[in-house]
Amino acid sequence: MLEGKKIVLGITGGIAAYKSAELTRAFVKQRADVSVIMSRNATEFITPLTLQTLSGNPVYTDTFSLTGDWEMEHISLAETAHIFVLAPATANIIGKIASGIADDLLSTTVMATKAPVLICPAMNTNMYTNSLVQANIQKLSNLGYCFVDPTCGELACGTEGQGRLAPLDNILEEVITILTPKDLRGQNVLITAGPTREPFDPVRFISNYSSGKMGYAFAIMAKRRGAAVTLISGPTSVTAPSGVTFVAVSSAVEMRDAVMKHVDESTVIIKVAAVADYRPASMADSKIKKEKGEFTITLEQNPDIIAEIGKIKGDRVLVGFAMETEDLLKNAYNKLMAKNMDLIVANDLSRPGSGFQYDTNSVRVIDRSGDVRKFPLMSKINVADRVLDRVKKLCDERGLPRP
Repeated sequence: MLEGKKIVLGITGGIAAYKSAELTRAFVKQRADVSVIMSRNATEFITPLTLQTLSGNPVYTDTFSLTGDWEMEHISLAETAHIFVLAPATANIIGKIASGIADDLLSTTVMATKAPVLICPAMNTNMYTNSLVQANIQKLSNLGYCFVDPTCGELACGTEGQGRLAPLDNILEEVITILTPKDLRGQNVLITAGPTREPFDPVRFISNYSSGKMGYAFAIMAKRRGAAVTLISGPTSVTAPSGVTFVAVSSAVEMRDAVMKHVDESTVIIKVAAVADYRPASMADSKIKKEKGEFTITLEQNPDIIAEIGKIKGDRVLVGFAMETEDLLKNAYNKLMAKNMDLIVANDLSRPGSGFQYDTNSVRVIDRSGDVRKFPLMSKINVADRVLDRVKKLCDERGLPRP
């Protein structure tokens, strides 16, 4: 996602500076070109050699003189960067930027760049909550600077509170989001994900193997591309992505109710969830004890959520999934037409590395004309990106969103 992007990483003097090494490594693994600028105090916590080894580029510090060839390099970094990341960012650097002060290499380069600037504060909790620091953060936010808020926990000084550098995965995700073109801005995308659980007593239920990974990948990718995302999810172990409206449900009936609550505001609906077709007709008040002989559960049909949406969808874009073990294309196309979808993503569970639990998927996307686009095995985030390309085209054709 960051291949070919030029990232300038600014490191200031706080204990969290040691985490900048792993952040540099994360950017490089995404194939970004990383240049590091360190404040003088940052070099007391981590050596420039460490960052140079990990980034593969020279590391610039306050010990360099702003003359000669360096001055040209200093301007070049500011002008060619796709994004400037300050992690960790101390109260000092935040205050400097907010006040327009450029008295060292790092602050000067920040002032000279027109690239987006992402600030990741890390400091003592009393410093972070200080009204002056908060005013500076608010001022910079109003000017278009981006922030990843610190988290709460035990700090290096021994106190508890907000001030720990945000998780590196959160910083990486925010960088990717900032650099992703916002071609779905204005769309309200409703996504369902995960399995449903249909209980027959207080401790047991009927479910399936869905991990939720595919639906969550759609939520992440739609959010990156600028859409307002509502994610309705059955129980999973996947962490809900930041920046989306998250609704947790358990049963198919709960999912149906949550979906119908949000349909009117949606321009795009993507039904990835593996909703149980049937549920127990009744639920015991207490745990059913094991007895000799057979045990029979009577099932009744769950609501067909996507069919219900298909009847009222209007010009909304409706995307569904079909998971099959045989006659994949025929069964998927029949489902698409019967339930009035615009696209259906056909998932062959018999293919290695495809379907439930995996981080990868190999799918075919079918439209109402019967056109089939086959995608090779790829990460689920890339599958979501490719399908959203088709969604974007349909939105453009229909003039969505409409005022």
